[in-house]
Amino acid sequence: MGKIEAWKKLREVCIIGVGLHKFGRWPDKSVEDMAKVAIKSALTDAGAEFNQIEAGFSGRVQNITGTGQSVFGQFGRKGILIDNVEKACASSSTAVRIASWAIAAGFYDVVLCTGVEKMQRGLVTGPVNPKLSNYVQIMGMYLMPAEYALRARRHMTDYGSTAEMFAQVSVKNHKNATMNPFAQYQEEISLEEVMNGRMIADPITLYMCSPTTDGASAAVLCAGEVAHKFRGQPVTIAGWASGTPEYSSRSVGGDVAEGFVARLAREAYEMAEIGPKDVNVVQCHDAFSPGEVFAIEELGLCPMGEGARYVWEGKANIDGQVGVNTDGGLESRGHPMGATGIAQLYEIVQQLRGTAGPRQVPNNPRIGVAHNVGVGGANILVLKK
Repeated sequence: MGKIEAWKKLREVCIIGVGLHKFGRWPDKSVEDMAKVAIKSALTDAGAEFNQIEAGFSGRVQNITGTGQSVFGQFGRKGILIDNVEKACASSSTAVRIASWAIAAGFYDVVLCTGVEKMQRGLVTGPVNPKLSNYVQIMGMYLMPAEYALRARRHMTDYGSTAEMFAQVSVKNHKNATMNPFAQYQEEISLEEVMNGRMIADPITLYMCSPTTDGASAAVLCAGEVAHKFRGQPVTIAGWASGTPEYSSRSVGGDVAEGFVARLAREAYEMAEIGPKDVNVVQCHDAFSPGEVFAIEELGLCPMGEGARYVWEGKANIDGQVGVNTDGGLESRGHPMGATGIAQLYEIVQQLRGTAGPRQVPNNPRIGVAHNVGVGGANILVLKK
């Protein structure tokens, strides 16, 4: 039996509560402090009490050992299963995916997932030890801005996209973030300012990069059959897919994409019994502006090669064809690695509930997709109203 057939035989799984701690720089706050705020908010949103939580999964990237036990322990020590999950930037979306399996299979009815991170300033790259590293790292090639830049350059050569088109992603997302009180940066930025920013990896400038961030996120999941016991408006996890990159002779390396995201998207859509034309809102992994363009194409929102123009023509705007990164995305909302995945789901839930305020996608959106990439692969989750 394939996983799509198996998933359809399992119980429906819903998100009934979501919460965030504002993303930004919080030098005086611990991960526990931030997680407490996000968890309280998610429990309140769900209309649930902590003593109703039967298991927990906690996403964090740096100093992961015991994080889940520490943040959950602030609410009590119940002796429940608490697992720590690490998949780089996709850690907390992985926590949600694992929790959905456990609920769907009938092991638990109500599960709490969290994502937390405190990050140092600067490029997220550790020191290179020639005795322990492979040649890619020794030669300075394992740098995410460079990987995205290389693929962006090839996109420009193959399809005629321009640096200005990639920069427009940042302009759009900064504008969206002005309407998000949880975002790290809440100021608009012009195309000229983006283009004139400090060059990081041509054509990527400073404002086309996601910042390092502190923050926390949380979500309460439950079986659809018990959702009526809670106040939170349920949003169904209708489909998912997760996998790792595959070899390509044209690959620029790493998890930048190179086709495996397109494969995962098709799988997630089939599981959810939808197609890309049914999608109303998307949160995608724009760690660097070109990443949003690649995701738009590989999620099937437009043909390959047309993603940059899709953004340039306003089709990814909140009032466009499909609202993409309506909360500001990683570039403007911020990117605390362990918390990012659930933050994406937070926004999709608000959009499908119709509670996103001034950044609400029009016309009663019913289907949202979250695309979250980490070292070790990607998660795609399809949510339905």
